[in-house]
Amino acid sequence: MTSKISFLYINLFLLIILFLACSNHKKTDGSDSNDYELSENSLPMMKPSNLDYPRLDANFINAKRASIDRFCQKYWKNEANNLSFLVAKNGEIIYERYQGIANRRKNISIEKDTPMHIASVSKVLTATAILLLIDNGKIDLDQKVNTILKGFPYPKITVKNLLSHRSGLRNYAYFTEDKGVWDRKKTLTNQDILNLFTQKNIKLESPTDTRFCYCNTNYAMLALVIEKITGLNYREAMQQMIFKPLGMNNTYVFDLEKDRKTATPSYKASNMELALDYLDAVYGDKNIYSTPRDLLKFDLARNAPTFLNPKLRSQVYQGYSNERKGTKNYGLGIRMVEWETGQKFYFHNGWWHGNTSSYIPLSKDNVTIIALSNKFNKNIYAFKKLAPLFGDYPFKLEAGEKEE
Repeated sequence: MTSKISFLYINLFLLIILFLACSNHKKTDGSDSNDYELSENSLPMMKPSNLDYPRLDANFINAKRASIDRFCQKYWKNEANNLSFLVAKNGEIIYERYQGIANRRKNISIEKDTPMHIASVSKVLTATAILLLIDNGKIDLDQKVNTILKGFPYPKITVKNLLSHRSGLRNYAYFTEDKGVWDRKKTLTNQDILNLFTQKNIKLESPTDTRFCYCNTNYAMLALVIEKITGLNYREAMQQMIFKPLGMNNTYVFDLEKDRKTATPSYKASNMELALDYLDAVYGDKNIYSTPRDLLKFDLARNAPTFLNPKLRSQVYQGYSNERKGTKNYGLGIRMVEWETGQKFYFHNGWWHGNTSSYIPLSKDNVTIIALSNKFNKNIYAFKKLAPLFGDYPFKLEAGEKEE
C-alpha cells in the first residue's frame, strides 16, 4: 500500500513539473505572452574578439596615415568643426582625430573619451542585442511581434520586419504631430508609442512586408522587445549584454531625467545649442552615447567569426529593400551598397538634432572607420571615400585622396 502511495506522489510531482514547463514555453501562435523574462545567468552577452591579427607594417601605417590626413585636411581643416574619428585595421588604430568643443557652456574640448550621441548608429547596437537573443533561442527571427509585446495591434509584423524596416509602421515623429494624437508638451516614451497604436487607431503606412521604408518606430519597438525578453529596461539590458562585457566604459543609453545636464550637447553649424524636445526619451532607434574607441571594441566583437551562427549571420548581410533595381539596400540593422560586380559596402549613418555619425565596418579588410560629431556637418558622411584605401570599393576619390 505504501509503495502505491509513493508511486502516486511521484507521478503527481512529475505532472506538476510538466505543467510548469509547458506553461513557460514560448508562444508563437499570435497570442500575447508574459512568460519571457530571462534569469541573469541566461542573459546572452557579446564576447570580446580574441583574434590574434599580425602587427601592421610601419610603412603601411605611415602611408595610410598620410592619405587619411590629407582627406581630413580637405573636409575637416577647420578646427571649429567638431569631430571624433578613428580608422583601425586588424584592431590596431592607425589614425585618430579629436577636435572642437564638446560643451561650449563649460568650455570642454572633445577628447578620445568624450561620449557623443551616435544617432541612428544606435540601431546597429539595438539590432545586435536582438540578434543575440535570436542566436540564443530566446526569440525567433520570424516570430510575430504581438506574441511578445502585449497590445501590439499589427498581427502580421515579425521581428525580421522590424529589423529590415519592412513593417509598414508609421514614424512616431510624424504621427505624434497629427491633431489630437499627442500633447507635445509631454515627453514621449517607447511604451507611449505602443499604447498610441491602439488608443489612436494608428494605421500602417503600407501593408506589412510589401516595401522598404526606413522608420525609427521599428527600432523603438525592438527596444521594447529587448525589455520584455530580458526583464530589464533597455539601458540595463544593453549594459549587461554589450557595453560591460566589451569594456565599453564610455558608452551609455541616455536617460532624459538623469543625463540631460551632463550629456554632451549638440549644435547647429552656427554654434547655436539645440534644445532637447519631447522625442528625446525614445530609445532603440537613437539615444546611445559612445566614443570611436568604444565602438571599435563593439565592431571587433560583432565581426568575430564566433558572433552568431553562420545561417543567421548570412541573413544579417542580405539585402531586403530591393523592390527596385539599384545599389542601395538594407539588411538586418545595417545599410549596404551592392554593385553589379558583386562588391558590397556595409555602413550605417546617423543624424539627430546636431549630432551626425558614420559607422563603416570593412569586414573583409579587417578595417573599421568611425566618425562622430555633435555639431551638424554633412561631411561626416564623406568618410566612406576612405574605403578605397583598403579595398576594392568603387567610390570616387578626389585629388589628394588617392594612396601614394
